[in-house]
Amino acid sequence: MNIPSYQARKRFGQHFLHDKQVIDRLHRVINPQPGELMVEIGPGQGALTLPLLRRLGHLEAIELDRDLAAYLVENCASEGDLHLHNVDALTFDFRTLAREQNQRLRVVGNLPYNVSTPLLFHLLAQVEVLEDMHFMLQREVVVRLAAKPGGKDYGRLSVMVQFYCGVEPLFTVKPGAFMPPPKVDSMVVRLKPHRPSLAPEIPHAALNRVVSQAFSQRRKTLANALKGLLGSADLKVLGIDPRQRPETVDLEQYLALTRYWLAHR
Repeated sequence: MNIPSYQARKRFGQHFLHDKQVIDRLHRVINPQPGELMVEIGPGQGALTLPLLRRLGHLEAIELDRDLAAYLVENCASEGDLHLHNVDALTFDFRTLAREQNQRLRVVGNLPYNVSTPLLFHLLAQVEVLEDMHFMLQREVVVRLAAKPGGKDYGRLSVMVQFYCGVEPLFTVKPGAFMPPPKVDSMVVRLKPHRPSLAPEIPHAALNRVVSQAFSQRRKTLANALKGLLGSADLKVLGIDPRQRPETVDLEQYLALTRYWLAHR
């Protein structure tokens, strides 16, 4: 497949992967198997699309750029069944696709840096239909995904993603692997949803509210940050020091805080 003469568009956050060694390594860690239902987000010029399509025979892809969508459909036609959705991945209904195929989805992609966090939250809200996710992200985002309590990288994104998924950073990718090269390193990460859920009784919205409020004022003590939701006495009942900072509170403690808030609000 010949790569077209195409100017990357800043508004789409486009950085096209072209390094064959990186592409091959990414394909190996994804390890696609015939019969699996895979969705690629942001296929761009098709660097990963083609090897996936050859391996799987059928691939769903989401590409917002109309010009690239048309190019991919034309150039992949002889390689397999590429079903391309020319829509914004932030509004895509992954549940419907999974139900139509009666199969959980494996999701992969080189995600645009400017939408990676909201896109992760969009996927987490539909996590029950996902088998796993492999993403190329800005390295600092992956560091935040995998961060443990006590450090500056640990925050809302860490807690919410780790509630839903095991996080496994895989390998770093240098800017030269892309055209145009980004200004920062990238990293490939594997997200594997917990089966069963760590706390199926806790709604996404409830945990997100508690965690979001805690980290909206991370310089304050936990008691001050959660004012209006939970007080110092509530924290003490749970065995949590009200003087702790939000970044020192682990996932299990955030789950306990959310359960308590749901029971006493």
